[in-house]
Amino acid sequence: MKYDLIVEDSQSKARAGVLHTAHGEIQTPIFMPVGTVGSVKAVSQPDLKHEIKAQITLGNTYHLYLRPGTDLLEQAGGLHQFINWQGPILTDSGGYQVYSLSNNRKIKEEGVVFKSHIDGSKHTFTPENVMDIQRSIGADIVMAFDECPPYPCDKKYAIDSLNITHKWLDRCFNQWNNTDPKYGYQQALFPIVQGSVYSDLRAKSAEYIANKNAYGNAIGGLSVGEPHEVMYEMTELVCNILPKDKPRYLMGVGTPANILECIGLGVDMFDCVMPTRNARNGMLFTWNGTMNMRNKKWENDFSPLDENGTSYVDSFYTKAYVRHLFVANEILALQIASIHNLAFYLELVRVTREKIIEGTFATWKNSVINTLSTRL
Repeated sequence: MKYDLIVEDSQSKARAGVLHTAHGEIQTPIFMPVGTVGSVKAVSQPDLKHEIKAQITLGNTYHLYLRPGTDLLEQAGGLHQFINWQGPILTDSGGYQVYSLSNNRKIKEEGVVFKSHIDGSKHTFTPENVMDIQRSIGADIVMAFDECPPYPCDKKYAIDSLNITHKWLDRCFNQWNNTDPKYGYQQALFPIVQGSVYSDLRAKSAEYIANKNAYGNAIGGLSVGEPHEVMYEMTELVCNILPKDKPRYLMGVGTPANILECIGLGVDMFDCVMPTRNARNGMLFTWNGTMNMRNKKWENDFSPLDENGTSYVDSFYTKAYVRHLFVANEILALQIASIHNLAFYLELVRVTREKIIEGTFATWKNSVINTLSTRL
């Protein structure tokens, strides 16, 4: 695992780099499609590779642990073999799912006791067994087990949460350093910066994480309801502290505009369910803005789905037909929209990388960012 910083934009903090993993190189900045249970919803692996041009996908420890389970994943030879995806994979540690299961979990210093959302069975996650689970999954990049505080939360809660996250991080590294990969290739552990929206806590956490000298670092606990301006403020603060020679991963972000703004603050890696979740609800992202495909305005529009799109669905299907599929609740609509949105997100970061290398990123970003947020 190695990161090469290729160039930094002279008018912002945007960076272009290459992250080397056992399953291939990742050109940064990059967006990672979310394949929570080993599947990007409504999208096949061949479409991920050839149409969307995904370089890395994301799985989730909580969900994969519950189903299909680590025993089956080990029998298959790890998640790469199980899902037949030979590109890099990153796994979230399950900390965010623990956060979202607030009515079905109890947080202690030892770990988290939670009930399965599938059958109500009781389970315990500790920093140690979460590392072991991610060894069994076999992702190239794995996340430390953390506690994601809700927004808003008072400062005492944020302090207590951060203390737990840092203690858990030490235990994650101890377990990680005392275990070996199971499938013959190197895995990298990324720690996660927390601290809610309190600048002093974010700075403290970023310094603590930077001192771990990990292969890369993540920023968590944002995009959980706070205003975008606050997210940008916290992101900029943290990026100014985290080392330049390591990739920075902002978890769970976000809209095309969010991604461009945060790239300008120094972030290299992103993931979000938004392109696929919004696709299933009929919202498409384009360079001209967003389209709600259920709107009647598309009923008689026989132009291509997206004249500027990069996947086959954009020229093969018309707006009128895709609207018909959504109105008729046809499953094909979800597939078409998901492929389109993910292809757009990957095109967004590809073009962004080109602009960074050209030295025109800041000017270009300012020229397109408002249009990207327009409702068509």
